[in-house]
Amino acid sequence: MIKISVASGKGGTGKTTIATNLAAALSKKGKDVVYLDCDVEEPNGRIFLKPLISNISRVSVLVPRIDLDKCTFCGECAETCEFNALAVLEDNVMVFDSLCHNCGGCYHICPENAIKEVPRDIGEIQSGSSNGLKFMEGQLTIGEAQAPPVTKQLKKDMPPAEITIIDAPPGTSCPVIEAVGDTDYLILVSEPTPFGLNDLKLAVGMARELKLPFGVVINRSDLGDDLTIDYCRKEDIEILLQIPFDHKIAKAYSEGRMASDISPIYRENLYELYENIAGRIKQ
Repeated sequence: MIKISVASGKGGTGKTTIATNLAAALSKKGKDVVYLDCDVEEPNGRIFLKPLISNISRVSVLVPRIDLDKCTFCGECAETCEFNALAVLEDNVMVFDSLCHNCGGCYHICPENAIKEVPRDIGEIQSGSSNGLKFMEGQLTIGEAQAPPVTKQLKKDMPPAEITIIDAPPGTSCPVIEAVGDTDYLILVSEPTPFGLNDLKLAVGMARELKLPFGVVINRSDLGDDLTIDYCRKEDIEILLQIPFDHKIAKAYSEGRMASDISPIYRENLYELYENIAGRIKQ
């Protein structure tokens, strides 16, 4: 199994375009591929892949509930919680579910065994297929604050496949790290603009901190400046692919259509990108 994650320092660089079209291109070459949309706060891979959903499962986390008959209101649970999810009053304990990080610390430290953990739904996972491509998507319930548990469950439930393409969230925060943490190779999608370069540097720092092999794809490579290329050369970062702006591809994107369906060259470039990465992983 090969796991390839597609990430970006910022939104709007074309990360999902690369991830969905890469997965589709490999599937059309006869590869056994699963596409995981780990951008669980705003998944949109389905817009392009148009999967047939065959299963939906709920994602839950454990949160504390207090047995007030056993509780002595000693306050140890609240002192232990680093996220202020519990407040101990004179004759009551308030639990703020949305602040709880589900670590179980309060449950284990309670001297009176007055705390039990109960499941709380925070999202769902949808799975299905798209023209032979296995599809899975995580969705965080609107209003919930913690995406990593949904991503973790999504990756745990993914079916075995020859190739897994992970569409990570934008940015460099905890949800991204959860998505890409155990990947074999990380593709960082950027754009040749000052904003794109600034956030690419953050993503490169994340990849190096996680000790992940990575390379850069520059999307809309002919519309900006050369600062991104200069940065990659200076930092000895491989530029895996440069994709110039194409009006036909932009139009297809705006209509929710796959770029690889309308441009054989685009599809072949992505397949060659995979072959390059796979060769490095197997070495």
